[in-house]
Amino acid sequence: MPYLVADELPKTSAGQRFREELARPGIYQLPGAHNGQAAIQAKQAGFDGLYLSGAAMTASMGLPDLGIITVDEVAFFIRQIVRSSGLPLLVDGDTGYGEALNVMHMVRTFEEAGAGAVHLEDQILPKKCGHLNGKNLVPAQDMAAKVAAAKKASRDIVIVARTDAAGVEGYDAAVARAKLYVEAGADAIFPEALVTREMFAQFAEDLPGVPLLANMTEFGKTPFYTADEFEAWGYKMVIWPVSSLRVANKAQAKLYAVIRKDGGTHNMVDEMQTRQELYDVIGLHEYEALDTSIVKTIVPESIC
Repeated sequence: MPYLVADELPKTSAGQRFREELARPGIYQLPGAHNGQAAIQAKQAGFDGLYLSGAAMTASMGLPDLGIITVDEVAFFIRQIVRSSGLPLLVDGDTGYGEALNVMHMVRTFEEAGAGAVHLEDQILPKKCGHLNGKNLVPAQDMAAKVAAAKKASRDIVIVARTDAAGVEGYDAAVARAKLYVEAGADAIFPEALVTREMFAQFAEDLPGVPLLANMTEFGKTPFYTADEFEAWGYKMVIWPVSSLRVANKAQAKLYAVIRKDGGTHNMVDEMQTRQELYDVIGLHEYEALDTSIVKTIVPESIC
């Protein structure tokens, strides 16, 4: 059930709960959730943390992932995901939405919205997906200043510094940048678009003791690896950023094609979440029970 009444609300901050999860043995598995419904379903599947992808957010709005959306638009997504699931959430902060002061504003806004962690990257605007060509980086010292500003603005939200240097300046530059960002105050490092198991393992060896995040996105430069493999190489977090959106979008496209072809949804019913399943996921009856003036909904007998 979504967190509605005081007794069910977490008693500690999102940042503290995220840190507690990181401190546990094993790798912290953070599937992407692009809205509140996906967040609840991920929780019901057994996950104890989530990731909010900039690419998933923008795509769900019909926009490309080019740094277009605003801090307040992201905060809307944060609030619905945190409110619906109650889970610690890592949020994609893109490039920080500007320079040091903008980064500080982002961190405060995301933390107030309920985020447990945020990552910011060392690309320049207009930024691109980390697995695409044509990326450009800010000077390493400029990114370090952003990381320091993020840390200064935070209460206890986890600050993750992402570097896209491996695909732009080379592996050694990525390691050097990562070390600089740790010195600037980053709690963890996200080396984007590593392309072999040897690179992943070597990066962990080159940054001993630093929590590392692996990105297991589909259709990118990184081959498919499992959470267990990333853990064996020394990683503490793994994300599947856009997977939920990709599956949902594929299903929606099929639905619209079927309606257009058949003149109705009758041939897609078996692939749909039923009314009862939907109400169970969102906790409709629990909401109704909080207000005695609402008559409990009775799900109609299906004639499909």
